[in-house]
Amino acid sequence: MIRVLVVDDHPIVRGGIVSLLDTADDIEVVGEAADGEDAVRRVLELAPDLVLMDLRMPKLDGAGATARILEASPQTKVLILTTYETDDHILGAIEAGASGYLLKAAPQDEILEGVRSVVAGETVLAPSIAAKLVSRVRSAAASVGPALSPRELEVLRLVADGRSNPEIARDLFIGEATVKTHLLHVFEKLDVSDRTRAVTRAMELGLL
Repeated sequence: MIRVLVVDDHPIVRGGIVSLLDTADDIEVVGEAADGEDAVRRVLELAPDLVLMDLRMPKLDGAGATARILEASPQTKVLILTTYETDDHILGAIEAGASGYLLKAAPQDEILEGVRSVVAGETVLAPSIAAKLVSRVRSAAASVGPALSPRELEVLRLVADGRSNPEIARDLFIGEATVKTHLLHVFEKLDVSDRTRAVTRAMELGLL
């Protein structure tokens, strides 16, 4: 079972999200929180696999709560679920460590699949969010990024598509250990420490 904490300051919206998650046999809502500070406390108390996090909340916003949660509980994943999709909101949440960013208007199946994908270690971005990141990169294309090899770029593109390491290995006909080696080189060249930030950093630099 995927254990989820739902964080949203609007009780009706929060209840709707809980009801949606309850329709999935493999997802269990273990708790709720109405603000960022309460979310941090509940994570320490409940140790959920994933936090489904709103952005604009009292006391502590979603990006701030995400950063504090991941500092206190690095194994917990955070998936942003919000109505806000400005560049600053997107980058702020991802830089805080969120593994994905979906909009509340997304189809219900997309939200459920996003929860599963993030817990599986994948990066999830709503199509409109990915488009905004790419657009931001294109308009700021002054910087020259570090040189990634063709194979490293192939691996990173598949990561951006949400593929796991075993899937990438199968697609490229290479060993899983080789995939991990390529990713370590990518992390080093982009000066990042995880898959999500590698994808967003490559987008910022115009590499993807």
